[in-house]
Amino acid sequence: MIFENNDRIVFAGDSVTDMGSEQPVGEGLFDNLGKSYVRIVENMLVACYPELNIRVTNSGIGGNTSRDLLARFDRDVVALNPDWVSICIGINDVWRQFDCPAMLNLQVMPDEYEKNVETMILKVKDSVKGIFILSPYYMEPNKSDKMRARMDEYVAICEKLAEKYGCIFVNFQKLYEDFCEIRHSSCIAWDRVHPNQMGATLMAREFLSKCGFDYNHNI
Repeated sequence: MIFENNDRIVFAGDSVTDMGSEQPVGEGLFDNLGKSYVRIVENMLVACYPELNIRVTNSGIGGNTSRDLLARFDRDVVALNPDWVSICIGINDVWRQFDCPAMLNLQVMPDEYEKNVETMILKVKDSVKGIFILSPYYMEPNKSDKMRARMDEYVAICEKLAEKYGCIFVNFQKLYEDFCEIRHSSCIAWDRVHPNQMGATLMAREFLSKCGFDYNHNI
């Protein structure tokens, strides 16, 4: 597995990362880490690799766009001196274009989104062991749906930047597309965005699949 003893992983993002975490940074006891995929990632690391002391930090804040995350990135990510950084942002960049179409000031278009994510990568790439770029997503299997089609543009930007800077790309959009071939999205997210614990588990499993994680390590 790629994580080592005493590594710190900081997960930055919006509500799908946040999910009730302590603000602005959640970690440690009780429910401070929230109930998202971040919580399940830590659960599995402790369960399968108890000999490793890995610090997991949730720096997600609900409602954030990439513009919002960039504005607090130094405080909530860089200043924490992480060994690994995970960036999962973009859902609200797209969503605001559809649920608030008249509020142009809230919308983050593709060019700005790419610049924002790239700036975040550049802020940490020389000081960390690795960066994860987790794609935004919309749980709509119909690719001609306007919001799904728009989201695919942002997913492509994430993949392009991950390849450019040698980041680990985790494609949550593909994960949910495959899932929705078998089950309807309503069983994991009524609004097709905010996952329940089943959806969070799918996301955690997908993340860990990129980490050389062995579920039988401690057996």
